[in-house]
Amino acid sequence: MKTKRALGRWLANLALCLMLVGTVACASRRSATWSEPFDAPGDWHLSSDAAANVAVEDGVLRVHVIEVGQVAWASAGRTYDDFRLTVEATQVSGPADNEYGVLVRMQDDQHFYAFSVSGDGYVRAARYDGTSWIILGPDWSASAAVNQGAAMNVLEVEVTGGTFIFRVNDTQVLQVEDATYTRGDIGLYAGSFSEGDVVITFDNLEVQPLF
Repeated sequence: MKTKRALGRWLANLALCLMLVGTVACASRRSATWSEPFDAPGDWHLSSDAAANVAVEDGVLRVHVIEVGQVAWASAGRTYDDFRLTVEATQVSGPADNEYGVLVRMQDDQHFYAFSVSGDGYVRAARYDGTSWIILGPDWSASAAVNQGAAMNVLEVEVTGGTFIFRVNDTQVLQVEDATYTRGDIGLYAGSFSEGDVVITFDNLEVQPLF
């Protein structure tokens, strides 16, 4: 029969072992890169109404913003803090005066960061706080890195602590600092301005946690 001292040492060793095993398992699970080819809807939160249609179909995530001055998105239902995300975003049709991109550290559908490009070659980083947009860095600045019109752009967002780096087609276009939201969901979105009928597709999403 174990003495109290021996039992205590055994329990301590067991706790340490479980902690180490849990840490390794957690690190293994968190460090795994997630790739999304959009072959199936999966766990994405999709929505459609009279203003927009969001769906996974034909191997892509398609966001069709029908009405003027609207935005629509899909969220992944996954929580990340520090990570690197890349995705292929393609304007299929609609006016070049639009916006599309990546939402990160989403607390809900009213609190998040947005890293955006436009079909006419502009980029922007902003935070939405539920009532207003807080622009991070310059507001809609022109960038030669953006392929304009009906074209594909590879968007990359790297998040480490309060530092956000935004790249388009392997070119860094923005670096901003903000620590309001430290972790949250990710999303892909598109929006219209003065003209509707904007169609953007997303494919080959990859998210790699950073430590």
